[in-house]
Amino acid sequence: MQTLVRPRLRGMAATPRAAAAGILALACVFWAPGGAGAVTPSSAAADPHGWTVYHQNRAGTGVAPSVTAVNTRTRAWTSPALDGSIYGEPLVYARRVYVATENDTVYALSSATGRLVWSRHLGRPVPQSSLPCGDIGPTVGITGTPVIDPSRGEIFVVADELVRGRPAHILVGLATASGRTEITRDVDPPGADPAALLQRTGLTLDAGRVVFGMGGNHGDCGSYRGRVEAVPETARGRPVVFTVDAAPGESQGAVWMGGAAPVVDSSGHVWVTVGNGSVTSASHTYDHSDSVLELSPTMRLLQFFAPRTWASDNAQDADMSTAPALLPGGQVIASGKSRTVYLLNGAHLGGIGHQETALRSACNDVIDGGSAVVGTTVYLPCLSGVIAVRVAQSPSALRLLWSSGTGGGPPIIAAGLIWTIGQNGILYGLSPAAGTVRQQASIGVPANHFPTPSVGDGLLLAPSARNVVAFGSGSGGAAPASPVPALAPASASPPSSQPAPPGGGGLAPGAIAGIVVAGLAVTGGAGWLLRRRRMTRDN
Repeated sequence: MQTLVRPRLRGMAATPRAAAAGILALACVFWAPGGAGAVTPSSAAADPHGWTVYHQNRAGTGVAPSVTAVNTRTRAWTSPALDGSIYGEPLVYARRVYVATENDTVYALSSATGRLVWSRHLGRPVPQSSLPCGDIGPTVGITGTPVIDPSRGEIFVVADELVRGRPAHILVGLATASGRTEITRDVDPPGADPAALLQRTGLTLDAGRVVFGMGGNHGDCGSYRGRVEAVPETARGRPVVFTVDAAPGESQGAVWMGGAAPVVDSSGHVWVTVGNGSVTSASHTYDHSDSVLELSPTMRLLQFFAPRTWASDNAQDADMSTAPALLPGGQVIASGKSRTVYLLNGAHLGGIGHQETALRSACNDVIDGGSAVVGTTVYLPCLSGVIAVRVAQSPSALRLLWSSGTGGGPPIIAAGLIWTIGQNGILYGLSPAAGTVRQQASIGVPANHFPTPSVGDGLLLAPSARNVVAFGSGSGGAAPASPVPALAPASASPPSSQPAPPGGGGLAPGAIAGIVVAGLAVTGGAGWLLRRRRMTRDN
């Protein structure tokens, strides 16, 4: 099994100031409120300045080393009310926050103030009434989290648009600086019925291609097949596609993953989970549904895993629906609607029924979306509340550390806490050691079951139905920040911006102590680097 991706750190020149910031970030990741050793450093390095892909990096670990303290008692800002529902995770790049809506509009907001920098309306979204089924309304537009390629200064989205009166899925690339359109191309697979398809996963990048999954609308109506597509970032080159349930008479097998993006390892291999297929008899040839797949960058199937219960899981809509979590020791964790957590050998998935071990009934609801991964601990998005599972290697074992009963949206890790958004519209910061609530703030009810926060430019960002709420690390006591006035809608009239109610709980005393310890580490590290530089000059 390959090690996780290690993206190059931007802006980390060997200066005392930069090194001090890095030491502070590492110190706060090592230390966690609620118990020493509860959080360990991730093996996937992170960009400390932005959040350019779902769950921070191509490995989808969801760990944010750039924010060492968060105070949810006071909002830094609240965005204008946008022109449609927000389903994707906010992204951060070059001092701007990027967010897309179901009205097919992409917004760039100032990370300092939340005010509009630019917006681009891409086309007419698809009316819900024109689709055979589904639970996104009143229109379906941009559902999957976009992705930003910093080397190109370009943000990519897949927009569901009404083109000549019919639905079509269009990959659009926009310049991050201006919103100028750089590329548009239809990405509906040949022979597919676009009205039966939903592009739900986040987007990611791999070998110069934009990679994403395709599934069906809620209700699995119409005829569709799950796909993983890899589309060149430029207008040149043909897309490559892996198709699930590809045999004659087969269908379904959605690649949707609760909105998580396909996971890319250090070899450029793509990992996804697959939902229920149309085959419900184990005597039938296996159809690659209800599975974990490893694909090459050219979408060739390398290996797969499916539980022995795959056929009955298909019959009960109990599909795999989390992003695969790649662990430093070469193991993989996956789960889904069956509520069973599977531990796999990433070097040898083994096909049907060859898990290393499984944890049954890990929570009392479905497990959908992206996870947060630190060392051998995985924080999973159970809809009824985040759960923490720890992996042992010799012998292989899974242990449920805690079940929070709180939040439930795909979690991330920042400032030593597990952050998750509940269906009640509350952002929670949980102790990684016990799952207890350490901070919380009301942000407004989300538009979907899988809202996920993000981090960038010193902010924790949380999406509600039509607003993005930003929290910083400032001290408590100030009055809640006023929301930015609502934007003129691109085509639909948005509701008025919600006021910012005060949140609960600032930094706990233990958190303050941890930051003090981290500060001492910074001072010592900076001093050491200054002495080192003097010695280097003298030599």
